[in-house]
Amino acid sequence: MLYKFKSKDAGDVIMLEANGRKVLEIIGKDAGPKGIILPEQMPAAIAALQAAIAHEESQDPDEGAVPGDGLGLRQRAMPFIDMLQRNHKGGHEVVWGV
Repeated sequence: MLYKFKSKDAGDVIMLEANGRKVLEIIGKDAGPKGIILPEQMPAAIAALQAAIAHEESQDPDEGAVPGDGLGLRQRAMPFIDMLQRNHKGGHEVVWGV
């Protein structure tokens, strides 16, 4: 399953289920099949993602390492953070569906 995030002020952001679920959990949203992030919720969501990235990068890279492609939260979340920033500035919501 894929999460597809859509908005008026940025291109679509598509994430694999595990990555989309993690990002939604970090920002305090239910990782259901559909949802919405309102402009007034975006500053807190951006701050939560930036804090999670900082926390991940402060950890020992070998601690809790999961085999995979070597991409961290920063690489996976930056397009989404950019989407949130653009839509907050434009006053538009971000929606997602699977």
